[in-house]
Amino acid sequence: MSSSFKGIGFMCLGVLCLAIGDAIAKWLGEVHSPLQIIFFRTLVSLPLIALLAHFGGGLIKLRTRRPKVHLLRGLIYTGTMVCFVLGLTLLPLAEATAIAFVAPLFVTLLSVPLLGERIEGPVLVASLVGFVGVLIVVRPGGGAFHPGSLVLIGAALFYALMMITARRWGGREHLWAMVFYMTLVPFVITALALPWVWQTPHPWHWLAFLGSGLFGVGATAFITLAFRHAPAAIAAPFDYSAMLWAVLLGWWFWGEMPDLWVFVGSALIIGSGLAIAYREGRTTLKRRPTS
Repeated sequence: MSSSFKGIGFMCLGVLCLAIGDAIAKWLGEVHSPLQIIFFRTLVSLPLIALLAHFGGGLIKLRTRRPKVHLLRGLIYTGTMVCFVLGLTLLPLAEATAIAFVAPLFVTLLSVPLLGERIEGPVLVASLVGFVGVLIVVRPGGGAFHPGSLVLIGAALFYALMMITARRWGGREHLWAMVFYMTLVPFVITALALPWVWQTPHPWHWLAFLGSGLFGVGATAFITLAFRHAPAAIAAPFDYSAMLWAVLLGWWFWGEMPDLWVFVGSALIIGSGLAIAYREGRTTLKRRPTS
């Protein structure tokens, strides 16, 4: 098997882990606060991230001289996770996933004022097409509009800000340090808030909390392996297979079936994201917010 095929396989596994983790968060959100869900997810994730860092070169990789940067990124990531988990409980899984894919468009547009980058004409056109796709999915002012859509757009905006901070400072910090401290901040914040939102989990919920953390770390590991085995231009587009998993999981567990307009809007969002990635020639480990 060629290295590129291995990369594609790892990418698909990583995306599947993300989709399952999102479905678990949606199910848990029917009973538990997003803060409690995030607490347990980060509680499980932190030691596993440290373990991966240990085998990836040692815990020395977690050293940093930019604690303020990590604090800022962690606060932004907390906002991302709270908005995304809340949005999952309010909207069908496929619709929530489609809206989350607007994040790369926000990254492109916000890079102009925040990083001083320039947007080429084709990239600007692709971004506008993507936002048209979002309007088709959300349909503001229509009977199908749900306020939860705005929460998901907020998650995408927070995530875009986090990606911009990664562009600015990521080259000076090791990957595992960025991931570890980004996860540590929401763990501390949700731990402090936990007494006010605590709901005693049912027996199956304990397994779900554990699974949410395991699938989250698994996704990061698989996607990291994907970019090691295959060029980003080949591996990254398979992130959009998340829409397939979201439709299947939403239908299987909640009987959700998106209408035609969600598919049309999703096609425009995905197409614009692929066009921007191809034109700019760069990708990130994850192109959208997840739980």
